[in-house]
Amino acid sequence: MKGQTSLIDFVQKEWLLISSGAGLVLTSLYTKQLPSYTIQEIQVLFILYMLFIVVNGLQQSGLIVRISQLMEKGKVLPLKLVMTTFVLSMLVTNDIALMVVVPLTLALNVNRKDILVILEALAANAGSALTPLGNPQNLYIYWFYGVKPLEFIEAIAPFSLFFMGVIMVFSVFVKTRNGLQIRASHVVNRSAYSYGILFLVIILAVLHVLPVLTGVLAFVFALLVDRKALRIDYALLLSFLFFFGIADNLKEILASELNHSGHIFLFSALASQVMSNVPATLLFAKFTSNWEALLWGVNAGGFGSLFGSLANLIAYKFYVNHESVSNTAGFTARFLAIGYVVFFMSIGLYFFIYRLDNLV
Repeated sequence: MKGQTSLIDFVQKEWLLISSGAGLVLTSLYTKQLPSYTIQEIQVLFILYMLFIVVNGLQQSGLIVRISQLMEKGKVLPLKLVMTTFVLSMLVTNDIALMVVVPLTLALNVNRKDILVILEALAANAGSALTPLGNPQNLYIYWFYGVKPLEFIEAIAPFSLFFMGVIMVFSVFVKTRNGLQIRASHVVNRSAYSYGILFLVIILAVLHVLPVLTGVLAFVFALLVDRKALRIDYALLLSFLFFFGIADNLKEILASELNHSGHIFLFSALASQVMSNVPATLLFAKFTSNWEALLWGVNAGGFGSLFGSLANLIAYKFYVNHESVSNTAGFTARFLAIGYVVFFMSIGLYFFIYRLDNLV
């Protein structure tokens, strides 16, 4: 009986790992070949691994709890968290922004953390859309089509700024209550300084200022000084590995079905719901010269499903794996419901602007 309970608990907690593994096996059987992984995908997994270690180290050091205690003071906490996520995602990518803000949110002594995390995931996807460096699909479109920086921002600004406004309004109506439990001022140990420097090193590696392999310093430091920091969510990393493989298989399956670039916005947005927006970008860029529609499509596709963007998966897993979380099913339902409301709003916004341009 105990073994059955443990198995059920594992399935409930790691359904993402199980479903992505099953999806990889099924799509590989359909294509009759194993997926191929690019150097860029391996680098993404490596950087994510190092970031997980650093963020875990910062949590262990007490720094994140201390910052959360400082943020609790004052008003409009949800708005502060959402705008911090939005701005950070423009500068250091949506994935990294959520790795910073979501653990900070979970350390807060307030209620409604589930809604805060969902709004942060939306803000990260909306904010990262505005700049070429905000997410991988933007960077690929920026280089692949040779778009000028100002032209790029002008094309996607209505999308990003509209949803910034929507999410800000949502956050204003979220009422959090402080002081759910009394806690003393948290002590920050010296390892926080080391992890802070390592975090900066990884950011510079992401921005290609430093070689990607310099990120290994985080692993070496944790191995020699703080092995507790190595206790990260390895199931999430493995899910990403499976997911990249599924995306490669889907590209093989769908490529033969695409013969023209018509309705590229809708196709890319819908495909992102299944295969994530980065692989969808790589796939559809081969079939269209309409980079604006593709840019809108894959960024809109980041909303909606958990698979729409890696940022969604990161925010989701950080929340459901937190020790204070019990109702993962309820959170999953709310995450998807709110995400799809915004997804369909993005589709409506695109066709409204496209039709308005045609009328003008």
